[in-house]
Formats: sequence, structure tokens, C-alpha cells
Amino acid sequence: MKHLGDILVEAEIISKKTLERALERQKSEKKRLGVILEEMGVINEDELTDALSKQFNFKTIKNFVGHAYSQELLDMLPSDFAMKKLVFPLKQKESMLAVAISDPFDLETMEMLSRMTGLQIIPVLATRKEILDAISVHYLKSSSGAGGEAILVAEDSLPVATVIQMALIKEGYKVLLASDGLEALKLAMSERPKLIITDSIMPRMDGYGLLRAIKANPMTSEIPVIMLTSKASTEDEQKALEFGFSDFIPKPVQPMRVVSRVKHILELTKKYRR
Repeated sequence: MKHLGDILVEAEIISKKTLERALERQKSEKKRLGVILEEMGVINEDELTDALSKQFNFKTIKNFVGHAYSQELLDMLPSDFAMKKLVFPLKQKESMLAVAISDPFDLETMEMLSRMTGLQIIPVLATRKEILDAISVHYLKSSSGAGGEAILVAEDSLPVATVIQMALIKEGYKVLLASDGLEALKLAMSERPKLIITDSIMPRMDGYGLLRAIKANPMTSEIPVIMLTSKASTEDEQKALEFGFSDFIPKPVQPMRVVSRVKHILELTKKYRR
């Protein structure tokens, strides 16, 4: 079986040089190649899914979050397992279970699913974002967070964004995701979230640029912004606060810390506006 990197090079989605750089990063960061390439900004989820489906004739599925799923079907996979492994049950027919997955090469998860359910697993390719949306709506009963306060998370690393998203959805918040500063700015203007959490370093527009743009626009200037960064020294925190960030969350991300900081800033904002 061909490796994912070779498939993407053959499909002319990435170059050999890009693959070499990604493989070097993979050695030190111990992440899946697809995640590394997404973080490098050279491929998106849709391109990755399409390349894999064409090369290996995998079935794919899109826009499945709005479908109806019985509780009996959902109960086949515990919610914690679905969130951790990024899988979602689609349909059972006789001794077979179709499951949405993002990584068709994760044979360990396929075997675990088969043991848990006692069924033959039929993998169906989907993007991680669509699987997360389905988990949010059907397992966490979020309805994309309808009714909850909207929080915008700007983070170019999907694994980090996922940890934050799940922690906030469990608390009843609606979570908007942006993979770069420019996308975050557009969402801030169109959705008017109650709070923004942004990584300090992102493609197209970094966290400082995003905050500057948010504060310069009368429509968004009152939205509090929390910085998320791996630079967690006292000097870095002081710089962020002096620049205008409402708070500072260091990496690696701890879900309880994120929830605590978010609630604290939202409470302060409500008191200030009274």
C-alpha cells in the first residue's frame, strides 16, 4: 500500500520538497502526516479526503450532520470514544455498520469498533470538521450551540481547536472555528461572538493583527479577546495584556483552564456593561 505522502505527490497536491519537510516535522512532533500538512497550510481537509477516495476508492460522505440518527444507533459508540477517535455511526444494516472516519489507515480504531459492536465496520471518509459537527449536534445535543453564547476560536491547529471546541460545547456555548486570522475577522464581523480566543501565530493574519482589526471596527471593538500561545513567560503575558488582550491561555491547552478563563472574562464583561 502506498503511503499518504506519495499519494498526495502523485496527485500533484503537494511537491516532493514539501513532503520531505513535512516528514522531518513528523519525526519531532509525532503527529499524523495529514495533520502536519494541514498545519503547514499546504493542504486542506477536502483535498485530503478527495485524494484518498480517488486513490483507494473509499466511499465519502458530506453534509450528513442534518440527517436523523436513532438513539439506538448512537448508543453503539460511546460519545467519549467518538470524540477521541473522531468517528460517527452512520447506518446499520444487518451485520454491517457504516462509520464516518477521517483516517482510513487507522486500522487500530477499525478493529476496536468491530470488537465494541460485534459488527463488520464499513469505513466512509469524511472531514474531521463534519464529524465534529455531527458529534456536537447528535451526541452533545448542541444544535451547533443554538441558544448558547457564541465564542469564536481562531486556531490553525485542528487538534488544538478541537480540544477547545469540545470543552466549550460541553458547557453549552456555541463555538465558531476559524483556521486563520482573516477568516476569524470575517466571522467576528458576521456573527458578533461574545468572546474570541485566538492563537498568537496563524497564517494570513496573526493574533495581534486580528486584535488590532477587531478593536478598530466599531461593530466588534467591544468583543473581549483571549490570546492562546505556547510562549507562556511572564514577559509574554505582560506584552499580551498591554497590547489589549483580555486574558492569556498558555499551551498545551487544558480544557478546564479554558472554560475557567472564558467564564471569568464573560462575567467581567457583563459587569462592565451594566
